[in-house]
Amino acid sequence: MSGLETAQESYSFSLDPVTFEVLKNAFRTIVDEMAEQIFRTCHSFVIYNRDFSSALCDAEGFTIAQGSYDPAAQGGTLQPTAQAIIAAFEGDINPGDIFMTNDPYVGGTHFSDVRLLDPIFHEGELIAFAQSSGHWADVGGVVPGSFDPTAREHFGEGLRIPPVRLWDGGRRLDDMINMIVSNMRVPAEALGDLSAQVEATRVAEREILRLVQKYGRDTVVTAFHEVQDYTEWIFRRRLAALPDGTWYSEDFIDKDPGAAEGLVPLRVRMEIAGDDVLYDFEGSHHVVASITNAAFGGSLAGVVATTKVFFPDLALNAGFYRPILVNLPEGTIVNATWPTAVTGFIIVYEKIMNALIEIWSRLVPERAMAATFDLEYLLVGGYDLRQADWPFFMWYDWMAGGWGGRNGRDGANALSPIFSVGLSCQSIEGQERLCPVVTTQHELIADSGGPGRFRGGLGVAKGGVLTDAESTIVSYLSDRERSVAWGIQGGLPSLPVGLTIDRADGSREYLGVTFAKVPLYPGDTLSRPSGGGGGYGDPLERDPAAVLEDVLDGYVTVRRAARDYGVVIRELDADVLEYELAEDETAQVRARIRAQRHGWLEEDPEDIAARFRSGELDGLDLVRRYGVILDWGTGALLPETTATYRSLLWRLAAAHWADEAAQAEAVASTSSTMPST
Repeated sequence: MSGLETAQESYSFSLDPVTFEVLKNAFRTIVDEMAEQIFRTCHSFVIYNRDFSSALCDAEGFTIAQGSYDPAAQGGTLQPTAQAIIAAFEGDINPGDIFMTNDPYVGGTHFSDVRLLDPIFHEGELIAFAQSSGHWADVGGVVPGSFDPTAREHFGEGLRIPPVRLWDGGRRLDDMINMIVSNMRVPAEALGDLSAQVEATRVAEREILRLVQKYGRDTVVTAFHEVQDYTEWIFRRRLAALPDGTWYSEDFIDKDPGAAEGLVPLRVRMEIAGDDVLYDFEGSHHVVASITNAAFGGSLAGVVATTKVFFPDLALNAGFYRPILVNLPEGTIVNATWPTAVTGFIIVYEKIMNALIEIWSRLVPERAMAATFDLEYLLVGGYDLRQADWPFFMWYDWMAGGWGGRNGRDGANALSPIFSVGLSCQSIEGQERLCPVVTTQHELIADSGGPGRFRGGLGVAKGGVLTDAESTIVSYLSDRERSVAWGIQGGLPSLPVGLTIDRADGSREYLGVTFAKVPLYPGDTLSRPSGGGGGYGDPLERDPAAVLEDVLDGYVTVRRAARDYGVVIRELDADVLEYELAEDETAQVRARIRAQRHGWLEEDPEDIAARFRSGELDGLDLVRRYGVILDWGTGALLPETTATYRSLLWRLAAAHWADEAAQAEAVASTSSTMPST
């Protein structure tokens, strides 16, 4: 086989190109057939909405192919999981065996992602493995759904399953399986999902052996390695064509519950040297006193997924991973070790993706994008009084949200998270049938997209009221309540998020983005927004006609059109969508904003907080104009958080605004006639 030197202009195949192409696509199709098997036979609503993935690995556990619709957050993690199982059972892997693990400390993500590995033999020789990963709705632990944001160690997060054998030479080990599912709140559902995943791996085994029968074992095994080498060759050539250099970025988690207020930094240095790319996370914060830490597998997934965004045509296999070098310091939020809680790894994963997208946006500006919203998990569990046979219910929900504005177009509204663009929002009708809840609201949020020359996508508001239930508790995990999804190239942030309970007795409780085991009662209504995406480019450079169109579409209000974009729109008859663009006033307002906006970021945060509490300013004014972050439940200023947040706004937004000195004279000459903003 040829070498992989970057100077090589063409790849030299061991197989003839036609056979190679046929087998390469066959491997991908097999993995997609595995996905179809799971989708059509799973029992849980979570897996049915596509929180699962599939992979084909060679005899050493190196990935050959992953599915077309797999969650991005599991890309890169199936290979170390396979290799951990192979190492655990080295010399004792036999035909008819099936293995299981959900252990994040050996390359997985979190305990909810349960993985099966099925060895594929031909005439007694091990040639490959089929792997299936599915997010089980509950794996035990303190709270329904197994997400307890108050956990500091994994012992309260659910059942940890190290690599174990579930089928031994074709014999199902019922004692082991019963021990596992007996630790879960809905064991019948877990058994159903287990069966779906087992059958998915058998689909892969059947199809691989069919290829072996047609093309011969040596040809198929050669193709396993060649698809990896070919991907590596292409990727290294692409990297070598980019300039060598070093770039830095950062993003932030809202807080460490075990420390004083202040944003938690995730820092990364990316270096391209020849045909390798290094991601170095030295300087990231030590592990936090919550579940918002990632083991190395979850962080590796964020690195792989982001890199794939900027090389979308390359296959996701072991060859793609080889040029990627990663430094994940142990004991930090990007490499938490046993027994640190890691169920909320997705919070870290999404920060890794946004920070790296910000770097890659500088190198590949045609694919540039601002920050996206964060995935959130709502977990409600209790007893459904409508049911008699198995009354325990799990209302496990997540929402779509806004993606960042892009170079040349607005961000997508109400899209699946960067965790997985294939993840579906759950059917409201299905939720209401399975759980004692009625949805009260599900709609786009006006003004939630970060302002920019290209606006961020809109988030979604959703509400639901509990009906015939008892002994019910709610837990919630999200982020971006304080580290609001930011814009780039002068764009502005989205909006803070958090959950509110309107009690049946008329009282209201704002609980924020991380809490656990809060009691719920019939008649209580839960409501929360998902975030929008950050804006791309200076919002004062957005075409006023585009802002008017946003107002007509209900994406932007008349008030925020003036305050965020400097576009003055007169409402003539809202009932028939009759609005008028005031061009002269728009020019004046934009001149004023240009002259004043740097100064807004230097105003005393205490004064800004007082103006918010008095009702003079609203939350969007604070996060977009003044860079001030409060405890949104009490209105108290968070000084450390504000200082860090302001520095982020200066770097990503204010530093890219045009020189405003020339605007001052224009403002002075027209100030007496300017409308208020």
